[in-house]
Amino acid sequence: MVSIEGGGGQNQQKLNMYAAGCAIVASMISIIFGYDTGVMSGAMIFIKDELKIHDTEVEILAGILNICALFGSLLAGRTSDYIGRRYTIFAASIIFMLGSILMGYAPNYGVLMTGRCIAGIGVGFALMIAPVYSAEVSSPSYRGFLTCLPELGISIGVLLGYISNVAFGGLSLKLGWRIMLGIAAIPSLALAFGILKMPESPRWLVMQGRLGEAKKILRRVSNSEEEAETRLRDIKEVAGIDVNCNDDFVKPDPLKKTHGEGVWKELIIRPTPAVRWILIAAVGIHFFEHAVGIEAVILYSPRIFKKAGIVGKEKLLRASVGVGLTKFVFVFISTFLVDRVGRRRLLLVSTAGIIAALAVLGTCLTIVEHHHGGQLVWALSLCIISTYTFVAFFNIGLAPVTWVYSSEIFPLKLRAQGYSIGVAVNRLMNATISMSFISLYEAITIGGAFFLFAGIAVLAWFFFYFLFPETKGRSLEDIEELFSKGISGRAEAVKSDM
Repeated sequence: MVSIEGGGGQNQQKLNMYAAGCAIVASMISIIFGYDTGVMSGAMIFIKDELKIHDTEVEILAGILNICALFGSLLAGRTSDYIGRRYTIFAASIIFMLGSILMGYAPNYGVLMTGRCIAGIGVGFALMIAPVYSAEVSSPSYRGFLTCLPELGISIGVLLGYISNVAFGGLSLKLGWRIMLGIAAIPSLALAFGILKMPESPRWLVMQGRLGEAKKILRRVSNSEEEAETRLRDIKEVAGIDVNCNDDFVKPDPLKKTHGEGVWKELIIRPTPAVRWILIAAVGIHFFEHAVGIEAVILYSPRIFKKAGIVGKEKLLRASVGVGLTKFVFVFISTFLVDRVGRRRLLLVSTAGIIAALAVLGTCLTIVEHHHGGQLVWALSLCIISTYTFVAFFNIGLAPVTWVYSSEIFPLKLRAQGYSIGVAVNRLMNATISMSFISLYEAITIGGAFFLFAGIAVLAWFFFYFLFPETKGRSLEDIEELFSKGISGRAEAVKSDM
């Protein structure tokens, strides 16, 4: 067992290893997605050379996955309410596998784009369901740690993608990038079989009236019988089931919606004040995660380093590996901080660091761009350092907290589809940056682009400071109360966390 500090900071609770195993398996889909993101960074260099595509087509290729992921995430919310969290992860694996096979085959740009679109739908499913599943099998004391695992999986995948660029970059132009993209089909198939060995989310089972199954799973993912009973009682209360009911199965009331029907009306058309603010918080954090420009660095790091003064494909790819390694290290560190330090503090420190790093990167790139003599070694060094610093601050706070926070703040009935809205916004912003960065820096210079991202990060800091109360250590069933107090009440909650 691994000890993790509980929400109050005084009691020590042990991490349940079965719950951890469930979250790890669910997070494997994130590794596959991260791999696709990282490997595409280098693969685009070779794809452009072989298929003779221009920069606009490169931007579309980079961003189309996220446009399709937007629709995939919205579809996944209703799907996971209908067939369950586990089978939704299975569907994500199969869809992504088919997309990878098609991309690996790709005789032309059209087929490559088709494969990327299919993979994008799988990505949308994966990004929506993995954190929700992890949050729903976790106890409050280590929920942040387990819900961070999908983001850690993405960072591992990105690093593996960069390494794959270097490993296969020496193959023939026709073969190299196809192996880079197509090899992701193998782990996708393995995950599809692996997830079927995992249990269903106990919270979803309670919503279906399957109390006996939920009780058995809660006993396995809890550290004591008392903890399992407490969690089951809280879930039954939120689901509208008599807390004293000991039946193994309760036939759902036909007037109650147990498969996600009517949720959109409660989220969008007639939300309660608490749900309205929860939705604003979820959409806002997903918007800012990519609006600060991280995708420009992840996807276009070779171009950024080339603008800074590095020449040669091999050197550019190796410099990009540093981005992936930095991302992995700091996401790994954040998994141990999010339940100790808290979501809010990590978010504010992270965003402040992002602002500083982007300002330095924008300044150095501007100096290099206006320098017409030889290579400015000091400016090149600062560009690399500030890029890695940006990635470090982003991944120690904003990246993992986005997924942890938005997966835990929605009420049980609204969680899957509410979270899917956040993921859809996330993918929309990801696609916007992916598909516009080249055009953006050609219009306002590459330094100007990063100054713009720094300005957006300033807005993000104030948004988080005034609207985000701490959720560390609270049960999923209690968090809605934090958003029920109105602006003045939330301000007091925020102050008490400082």
